[in-house]
This record gives sequence, C-alpha cells and structure tokens, in this order.
Amino acid sequence: VLEHANLLHATSESEYKDIRRLGLKKPVLIVPNGIDLPKLSPRSIKDKKILLFFSRIHPTKGLEVLLDVWASLEKDYIDWELKIAGPGNDDYIKKLKDQVSKNKSRNVKFTGPLYGNNKNLIYRNADLFVLPTHSENFGMVVAEALGHECPTIVFQGAPWSKLKKEGCGWWIPNNAQSLKGTLQTAMSLPQKELQAMGARGRRWMKRDFSWDRIGKMMNEGYNWIVRGGKPPSTVKFD
Repeated sequence: VLEHANLLHATSESEYKDIRRLGLKKPVLIVPNGIDLPKLSPRSIKDKKILLFFSRIHPTKGLEVLLDVWASLEKDYIDWELKIAGPGNDDYIKKLKDQVSKNKSRNVKFTGPLYGNNKNLIYRNADLFVLPTHSENFGMVVAEALGHECPTIVFQGAPWSKLKKEGCGWWIPNNAQSLKGTLQTAMSLPQKELQAMGARGRRWMKRDFSWDRIGKMMNEGYNWIVRGGKPPSTVKFD
C-alpha cells in the first residue's frame, strides 16, 4: 500500500526521515497534528510548584531517567513536586513506584489516567512540563502542555527543535546529565518568567498548530495530488 501511494503524510521532519529510511520514494506531505486550544481557567493556589509528566507510562518515555534525576535534585527544590499522570501497565507502574521508594523521594505523585476537565486542570496548574522520551513521532502532549501555557522540557527523541527559538522551552540531548542541568535551570527561574514562557508557547500553538492552518496545509497537498500544478512547499521529494 505504501509503495503504491501517490502521496504520503508525515507529522514531522523526523517522521519524514523515517519514511525515507524505509526506502519509500513517493512524495511526502509534512503537516503536523493540530491542536484544540483550550479555554484557560484561572490557575489554582498551590502549596508547591508542579513539574508534570503526562503521557502513556511506558519504558520508551524515559521515566526511569527522570525519577533518578529528580531524586538527585529534590532536596534542593523543596518547593517543587513531580506529578506523573497517564495510563500504563500496572506491573511497570509498580516498578516505577518501587524506584521512587528506593530513591527515598518524597515529592513524587502518580495520579493515574486523567481525562476531560481533570486533564485540563493538571496541565493548567503545572509550572513546567517534561517529556524525556527516547522516541516520538510527534508528541501531542507537548502541544497540549504549550496550549495550556506550560513551558516544556523535551528530549531530542521528539521533534520539538523550535522550543528554544520560540522561547517556550528546552529541546535537549537524551541523557540524564542534560536533563539534570536543564531542570536546575528551569526550576530556578522566577514563576513570572516561567509563565511568560508558557504564554509564548500558547501563541506559537495558535499560530502554527491551529486547525485552520493545518486544514489549509492538508487541502493544498490534496489539491496538488489531484489537480497537479506547482507542489506546495510542504511536499518533499528527495
């Protein structure tokens, strides 16, 4: 099916490169996923600032690295807590909780899966989002966090290289040393600065990931493959 397609769709440059590594030569339309920008509720008053991980709880997401790095920082950032939200295998979650106990970490909380308004609230009340994933074709949770004005730290296993350019986060090498240094920098920033970064992230999501823009890009790709003419800039051939 892939070899006979007239046009393939990738959600990121890294996904496009994966397509080429498979030996597929057909044109590729690169259009990211879109995001529904949430209505922003007032932030809650909290006892501690929140570092949030929200994703599927799976070994590829880098949680073991995150928990060890957190254990090395926790005593220096007593006004912060780490919240881990999302669904996962019960045995693997137990393994992670055992790691927390072994590390003697205190300010770590597993919330389980969250949906609807509860999901929106945890994003909105987080001060910093982290996704130390080893591999991700897009990373919808990053867009969701930014849409809720939450600055983000993302491993280079996910295609979010523009975080620094847009002034709303960090895109860092996939290792514990880099994660530790970045967390130290981020958690030492004044809350107003973190909130300003988050606001820039939401503006970025509105500008580049709104459904109006995504729909226009998809429409241009389909029009070209059906009617011909000059291909849009979002289509790659090499």
